[in-house]
This record gives sequence, structure tokens and C-alpha cells, in this order.
Amino acid sequence: MNGGYGQGDRPSGVWDYVSPSRLNLWLRCPLAFRLKYVDGVPTPSAPAAFIGKMVHRGLERYYRQRLLGSTLPMCDVTAAVQEAWEGAAALERVSFVNRIDEQSSRAQKIELIRAYLRMVPINEPLPLAVEASLEAPLVDPVTGEDFGLPLVGVIDLVLNGASSATGPLIVDFKTAARCSDLTEISHELQLTSYAYLFRDRHKVPESSLEIRQLVKTKIPQVHTHVFPARSGGHFRRLFAVIGAYLDDLSAGRFVYRPGLACGMCSFRETHCRAWLQ
Repeated sequence: MNGGYGQGDRPSGVWDYVSPSRLNLWLRCPLAFRLKYVDGVPTPSAPAAFIGKMVHRGLERYYRQRLLGSTLPMCDVTAAVQEAWEGAAALERVSFVNRIDEQSSRAQKIELIRAYLRMVPINEPLPLAVEASLEAPLVDPVTGEDFGLPLVGVIDLVLNGASSATGPLIVDFKTAARCSDLTEISHELQLTSYAYLFRDRHKVPESSLEIRQLVKTKIPQVHTHVFPARSGGHFRRLFAVIGAYLDDLSAGRFVYRPGLACGMCSFRETHCRAWLQ
């Protein structure tokens, strides 16, 4: 599975850009990365991931209205997401166990959105950007090396500073089955990527970053994890990972990397088991 690629026959697509989602999948399992991004094997959304996407859609709708200076009622947010559910599920080829499982997923998505909107402070600063698609050239801040391709990413939310002396706040939404103590280290590359993109676009540093975690407990919970503005060390680690990632792409090296993530991987039964025989 690991034959190298020559300069002239590199697989198309993977050399167009780097993104946090591509980096994270490569870190979890280079073989899964190859199947998705090089071989183009289609992957239907798992129900848990689909719930997360629909929650994101609801929060995006809420904050886009906030961009206009008004607040959308909770019932309008949840109604819009309910209306979009069937079309989105068909488009992403989500496979629910049965009708009861689908109804439970619908209800869980609504309760997560409600739990989040109930905790939004009335004086929360207005958004500066919502679902912002950003792109920046990858230039190592330590060595000055230009990697020759861009970093791209979509930032869920950027809030204006609480005061004129406070910089903007970068916010990322996550849905999870449980709250984790490893939130910072698990999402460091993504947060650092967002800070890099934000600074390139706006020419100012962020004041801090947050992960707002919507937890799928029986009574949904919302946990806010606050992290300081990114330091030089964060950017050095990010570019070290990107360098190793690009080295693997150049070599066509996509090793099988078994681990806990296999339990959530859609390729486990369809590809890996057959390949390992």
C-alpha cells in the first residue's frame, strides 16, 4: 500500500491545500487518509457526526442573525434545523439503525441546541465573523520557508472583543458524548490553525480561543474551555506536523495505524479487515 509517488504523478487534490481536518485524519491513521483523500472512497456520515453537523447548522443560523444585530428566537432556530434534517440526511447518506434511532437523534440535536442557546449571555459581544472560510499561504514563522501551498479552514465563530482593549475571540463548537480533560491537546492543531488564518486575514492577534463543547448527556450540558492566544511554541509545533505530513505525501507513505480511533472509522469493516487478511 505504500509505494512512493514521483513528482509528476502525485495524486491530485491532496496537494491543493492543507487543512486541520486533513491533518487530524492523517495523524489518526494515514491509511484512512489515503482511502478518503487519495483513493476517493466515499464515506457516509455516521449518525453521531451528522448530529454534530446539524447542531452547527443551527448555531450558524443563530449567529448569522446576530451579525445583523438581532436575536433569532430559539423556536425559529430549532424549526429551521428540523426542516433541513431529511434533505441533509439523504445528501450525506446517513444510516440510522431504525426509525426510532433517527427520531432519537432528531430530539438529541434539538436539545443540544436549546441547551446552548439557554447559556448564551445576554451581553455576549456581537460576532465579527460566522462560518468564516479563510485561506493563507503556509510560511514557517521560524525558518521563513514557504511551503508552496495554502492552509485553509472554516472558523465557526469570531466574537468582537468585550472592550476596545480586548482582541477578538475565536470560538469552535464541538459535540461530544462526554466531556474530556484532554480538550486542549486534542484540538491544539485545529485551534492553532485557526489563529494562523485569523491573524493572516485581520493582521491582529486573537485575545483567546474557546471550545464550546455540547455534551450529549441525558440532560445536555455545555462546557466552555478557554485557551490563551497562540504562542510561538504553538506555531512551531503546527509547522513541524505539517512538514511531516507533506513528507509522507511526497513519499506516498500511508501506514496502517491501529488504535482507539478504529472503533469510529467507517473504513474498519469495508477496507481494513479485508486488507489485513
